Amino acid sequence: MTAPNPTLHYIFDPLCGWCYGAAPLLASARAIVGLDIALHGGGMMAGGNRRPVTESLRRYVMPHDERIASLTGQPFGEDYFNGLLRDTGAVFDSEPPITAILAAQALGGRGPDLLQRIQRAHYVQGLRVADPAVLSALAADIGLDGAAFDAAYAAVRGAETASHIAASRQLLARLGGTGFPTLALERGGAYERLEPSRYLGRAGQWQADLRARIAA
Repeated sequence: MTAPNPTLHYIFDPLCGWCYGAAPLLASARAIVGLDIALHGGGMMAGGNRRPVTESLRRYVMPHDERIASLTGQPFGEDYFNGLLRDTGAVFDSEPPITAILAAQALGGRGPDLLQRIQRAHYVQGLRVADPAVLSALAADIGLDGAAFDAAYAAVRGAETASHIAASRQLLARLGGTGFPTLALERGGAYERLEPSRYLGRAGQWQADLRARIAA
């Protein structure tokens, strides 16, 4: 009987700037043959934590985003800084994009691809990624069939997404994580929490060290 592949568990939020900063680490991990990736959306801004866009929110997030950009080289667009972050009709809500990622994962394991597209839409293009119509268009951008995506989105919306977020939070607590992103390597049922902050902006070194851990 073949042993299961090692699995990289990624606890994230689509509206977390540091998760966007860590996106190149996830991309480089996906290039490792024989490593499975499990996404766990944590719902940082879901439910009672949904936040309308206000000037105070903009003043709070901008210094963090500027620091993320300087540390990681990840691009933040003018349409985000002076478009979305000034759009007082917008609401930051993690639940719809997490639902979309679950739907994409159900359609051939495309969750990581849609997460990447959602992050770019939010942080570069300044789009309202809590809008189901925007999410459907982003799914089409990565090649998913529109009708199939909309059906999968409807199937996981609500209770299933809430259950996923609760399970992600439980895993975060089990691993001793303190926020997003938290990553852990699972081998043979044992979990090893990793330290992605040391590798921000150093995706090649992250991949090399991750390969070494898997081989050890």
